[in-house]
Amino acid sequence: MSPTQPVLQVTDLTTQFDTQDGVVHAVNGVSFDVNPGEFLGVVGESGSGKSVTMMSLLRLIPMPPGEIVSGTAVYEDRDLLTIGIDELREIRGGKIGFIFQDPMTSLNPVLTVGFQIEESLKIHQDAPPDVREARAIELLELVGIPSPEQRLKSYPHELSGGMRQRVMIAVALACSPQILIADEPTTALDVTIQAQIIELVKDLREKLGTAVIWITHDLGVVAGLADRVVVMYGGRIVEEALVAELYESPQHPYTSGLLGSLPRLDQKGSELVTIQGQPPSLYRLPNRCTFAPRCPYAFDRCLEESPPLLQITETRKVACWWDVDNKGPRDGR
Repeated sequence: MSPTQPVLQVTDLTTQFDTQDGVVHAVNGVSFDVNPGEFLGVVGESGSGKSVTMMSLLRLIPMPPGEIVSGTAVYEDRDLLTIGIDELREIRGGKIGFIFQDPMTSLNPVLTVGFQIEESLKIHQDAPPDVREARAIELLELVGIPSPEQRLKSYPHELSGGMRQRVMIAVALACSPQILIADEPTTALDVTIQAQIIELVKDLREKLGTAVIWITHDLGVVAGLADRVVVMYGGRIVEEALVAELYESPQHPYTSGLLGSLPRLDQKGSELVTIQGQPPSLYRLPNRCTFAPRCPYAFDRCLEESPPLLQITETRKVACWWDVDNKGPRDGR
């Protein structure tokens, strides 16, 4: 694989859930690439489709009620959405690791930490017991857990929240995956432990060259981590940009609102921005911009036509009919 070729290419991913109240259109035509060794931040408020998008890639959503309606997710010339389940299981955990949001529900409470780390090595690499144990100890050391030999025999309830999250990272890294997907891995942790986990993932990425997809609603975390950021709203990508340019000049009003809601040390005394209104209902596919009812710049076209993700420069895309820089509608589109 050439260095310039994306390690993962997702095109037009659409996922929905059939519920008693109707069909929930959770992910609607999402497309993005991940490059080798890249740190991609995926941000948006709760319900924007971040987690469902990433879980759909590995077919981890419950089916039914969930259904992947369309799209492709190409990894090593294979479409993860259509390959056989046995082939997919070789990739899950082996080549693509997943750190789930809540380690207390993701780790098995009746199995030791050592067993759960070694299980991946047994399944994917068929490693003998002594090799598995040595690798498990190495991984616990790597993620900063003291006395790793003793911790192999511990159960999840015997560990603190931060240590359980480190174990989850060790499980995800066991087979040295090419891609690591982290689904809000610091949400349930206090601020000091969050900082430690973030530094840990940064160090591991530099040491191992792993591509990381970091799902979060915290733009402050993304600022110090990501190379590139994807912003999601209402099951769609509304903006994609390099992290520096996104923070310097957001092109979508929703991104501006998210950034404006962040407390900043360089803007003491200024009021935080609030985004008026409510997130969109996902029970029906809109025929207009999903953000239009909450947008201060909405005009006629926004209420009549849903904007595609437009390539506005070489490194950024935006799904908006309004040109923020020129303070008017986008010309000729």
